[in-house]
Amino acid sequence: QVQLVESGGGLVQAGGSLRLSCAASGSTFSSYAMGWFRQAPGKEREFVATITQTGAGTRYADSVKGRFTISRDNAKKTVYLQMSSLKSEDTAVYYCAAGPTVAIMNLWGQGTQVTVSS
Repeated sequence: QVQLVESGGGLVQAGGSLRLSCAASGSTFSSYAMGWFRQAPGKEREFVATITQTGAGTRYADSVKGRFTISRDNAKKTVYLQMSSLKSEDTAVYYCAAGPTVAIMNLWGQGTQVTVSS
């Protein structure tokens, strides 16, 4: 099973961009579907984006569609979340997740904080 470590979070002004990375350990990264989720203060964790094992299939929450892009590099065992046109409502802890399918995410990273100032 893989272990996941997120990086790339930080403080950014509204309208700016950030790229999150999630590095996985283990030799079976390419067999996992991957996803990004987020949790804002006082709110439940919510879906942001998922990507299939080959990267051919992606899906996004309506709130980020057109602004965020999920991608993966199986050779580097890393999944990315490119975030653009950031809004204050994107402020949250962002979590990387892995699972056997995009509908089943059962492995989680520790999270990385993204704060968007208006």
